[in-house]
Amino acid sequence: MRRPVAHLLAVDPAFAPIVAAATDFAVHGRRQGDYFNALVRAIVYQQLATRAASAIHGRFLALFGGEPQPAAVLALADGPLRGCGLSTAKMLAIRDLALKSTDGTVPLDRIEKLPDDEIVARLSAVRGIGRWTAEMFLIFQLGRQDVWPVDDLGVRRGYAVIHGLADWPKPKELQALGEVYRPYRTAAAWYCWRTADPPVA
Repeated sequence: MRRPVAHLLAVDPAFAPIVAAATDFAVHGRRQGDYFNALVRAIVYQQLATRAASAIHGRFLALFGGEPQPAAVLALADGPLRGCGLSTAKMLAIRDLALKSTDGTVPLDRIEKLPDDEIVARLSAVRGIGRWTAEMFLIFQLGRQDVWPVDDLGVRRGYAVIHGLADWPKPKELQALGEVYRPYRTAAAWYCWRTADPPVA
């Protein structure tokens, strides 16, 4: 991971203090079970406190005795899914993910072979999955190195902190500002997030 960080510092020395103080850049891609269940987990956790989401996700897994495959989700009635605490919107999103995982819209068995933009487009076709969720999947599941999630509040805030800006850049502005970090924009995003970490003594 030295090359992305070296590139980041070469094109934008403003990152030097946070690189020196923060956790080393270490996005390698860490599969959580399988891709289907990683996305299910992302849907469950959206807009919920971690503790509540963890409880709902645990009950969801208990319905199947572990991480289910799409066919098992499609075969289960709505009642048990709602009974584990899923909202109607999240239940429908998980069902849509299961359907699109089986009809070829989201080819999870070979998705890592697709380019980033196509992965975002295919995942965004699923109800309840937007660009941000797709970008987090690219970074934390597939370990992609050139992802720049400009809608992420942590990235916008971090960029402003690192560069001493009074206002957070708007997503469109941040998109243009991030061009200099190609082909390692994920490293820039990582260190923008790290500005929220406690300082290292």
